[in-house]
Amino acid sequence: MQPMRPPPDQARGDAAEDAQWSRPECQAWTGALLLGTCLLYCSRVSGPICAVAMSRDFGWDKKEAGVVLSSFFWGYCLTQIAGGHLGDRIGGEKVILLSASAWGLITAATPLLAHLGSAHLVFMTFSRILTGLLQGVYFPALTSLLSQKVRESERAFTYSAVGAGSQVGTLVTGAVGSLLLDWCGWPSVFYLSGGLTLLWVCYVYRRPLPGLGRLGAGPADAQAPQGPLETALPEGFCLGWVFNVVPWLVAVPASLCSGLLSDHLISQGYRTIAVRKFMQVMGLGLSSVFAVCLGHTSSFCKSVLFASASIGLQTFNHSGISVNIQDLAPSCAGVLFGVANTAGALAGERRAGVPCPRCCGASHRPLHLQGVVGVGLGGYLIETTGSWTSLFHLVAAISSLGLCGFLMFGKAQRVDLGPTHEDL
Repeated sequence: MQPMRPPPDQARGDAAEDAQWSRPECQAWTGALLLGTCLLYCSRVSGPICAVAMSRDFGWDKKEAGVVLSSFFWGYCLTQIAGGHLGDRIGGEKVILLSASAWGLITAATPLLAHLGSAHLVFMTFSRILTGLLQGVYFPALTSLLSQKVRESERAFTYSAVGAGSQVGTLVTGAVGSLLLDWCGWPSVFYLSGGLTLLWVCYVYRRPLPGLGRLGAGPADAQAPQGPLETALPEGFCLGWVFNVVPWLVAVPASLCSGLLSDHLISQGYRTIAVRKFMQVMGLGLSSVFAVCLGHTSSFCKSVLFASASIGLQTFNHSGISVNIQDLAPSCAGVLFGVANTAGALAGERRAGVPCPRCCGASHRPLHLQGVVGVGLGGYLIETTGSWTSLFHLVAAISSLGLCGFLMFGKAQRVDLGPTHEDL
């Protein structure tokens, strides 16, 4: 008599559970990926941080500086789906390391590319397009990796912890980058962020993390002469530095707390989709309220408070829609995330900068839209109205529309058939 075989769906589920990380493996990978995300954002925001200084050196006007800044998203939106597909097929960790080594090299070489000839704008735009192409695969591959390796009950905290690297990277580049701009010039910012990325890749490659073996075997405000942190005046430098640092110091623990809260609520018996929607209410709804308030104040202290609250609450998105993709289809989460992120890169991502009314008389790098359409639309509104307030209202309107759509149609039932990962 032959032993009974388990049903195919049960067999696939058991295989998927066996492939998941143990607790020590998950902790090791979380730390490494948090650092990788941090370095990704160090490289990404090097361009906006240095935009004013480069415009001054190369004689760019606002439109030309806008072309350089938006060119990152021209490349970024093209590789999202490909990155997710590769992550689902060959493993997200391999895609992440290969792309990181390439974008680290391009970032470190950006100052050299910018000085290759007299066509500084062309070479700089080309460099940013390449960086966008290479970084576009990161988050889809990351989503694929975590959906296959992390237990469902721990996904929100793991993704929030790794996602906190975006705030850490922005914080580090904003704080350290302003000092490097003042002391060593804008090329030093690119050299540092690119060099650190290459060191991270070498470390992970030469000291493979547990559970997988050796991986190798498989528009900034262009009001000159003020820079991103207002280094022209001592007071402006101090205030700009505060606005570039404090909100991100709030965002890091907020991201971790949102993940812990989400996993705790699910473990207490709350429906997964209810928890995801609650996190989106905080990340899109409540954060937009503080963004609108930020547009209607000229007080230094209130601006810091509103910016910190809005940016901190935005991190709750890590435990909402970002993890919901993994709930729906762990076996093809990379591709789904790629599709969603492509739409975000084309239409305009919601990002956070920092307002500084006492430095600029208005606002300095506030919450804004980034993307192929978002950069152009944001610039048009600012040029037309002469104020950042209309941009805050646009951010709130788009966030409210997205929130309503998710509240009405969001689901958390798994819909994929099973894991399709191939170890190639």
